[in-house]
Amino acid sequence: MNVGVVGNPSYSDLATLLATVAQAAPRLGITLYSEGQLLALWPEPKPRRFEPGQPLDVLLTLGGDGTLLRGARALDGANTPILGINLGRVGFLTTASSQSLDWALDAIVRRAYVTEPRLALLPMIVDKQGKSHNEPTVLNDVVVHKGGVARVVRLRVSVDGDDVGQYSADGIVVATPTGSTAYSLSAGGPIVVPSVDAIVVTAICPHTLAVRPLVLPSHAAVSIEPIPPWTEEVLVSFDGQSGTTIQPGERLLVRRADRPVLLIRLGPEGFFTRIRKKLQWGDLTDRER
Repeated sequence: MNVGVVGNPSYSDLATLLATVAQAAPRLGITLYSEGQLLALWPEPKPRRFEPGQPLDVLLTLGGDGTLLRGARALDGANTPILGINLGRVGFLTTASSQSLDWALDAIVRRAYVTEPRLALLPMIVDKQGKSHNEPTVLNDVVVHKGGVARVVRLRVSVDGDDVGQYSADGIVVATPTGSTAYSLSAGGPIVVPSVDAIVVTAICPHTLAVRPLVLPSHAAVSIEPIPPWTEEVLVSFDGQSGTTIQPGERLLVRRADRPVLLIRLGPEGFFTRIRKKLQWGDLTDRER
């Protein structure tokens, strides 16, 4: 079994966990592939370098949700399930902890897990001539926002060529159901169950109170275009980790990606259990009867 490893080196115990993985790999019949920035942390003999396009059976991410999101982009649409090991505080997308690492590795070798297909988005920048440039596939969200000090931006939004209207806001979030519990939720968007095929469009601090989040069918194509003179320093962020700029005359087009991202789930814990535990949904334990 070929297993790729992506990790966040800011966690102090990452090297110890990598040593645990390296020790278990021969016994379990695992061939390891590591992203380049982790190679110095592995014990000898070091695993092979994980390159884009490398055929993997499983991708192991060691960190938090951000590490898992980065791992999903590194797969670039490959049909490889992701096993997230949480080393942080929330870890909403991850399925195991550092304490259960040995058990998790054994489970993937025995294929004692289920995979959850998660809708992903393919953003692209379209120029004045109609030529498009694909950006990285995202699992959570694409965000259009203003750079610099003045954060307000005016944007024209359309869905499948049908004009929705002009938004005056700090920005707009286009989110998947997975991303509905991230930035979109903080901006007042709805929680969408991951199995629902939908795309959520949420304005960030809209300057018109009548503006509300939109839930669209997953086949919808969302276009966002800055309106002059609010076309300078308009930024686009992908999963909050990478980004680019929209030049005057360009627009952002967001569609559903051809392939979903596959997340590994271990054990019986479901979506609403994670909502209650991670987001303290309906938690009244601090109240007296």
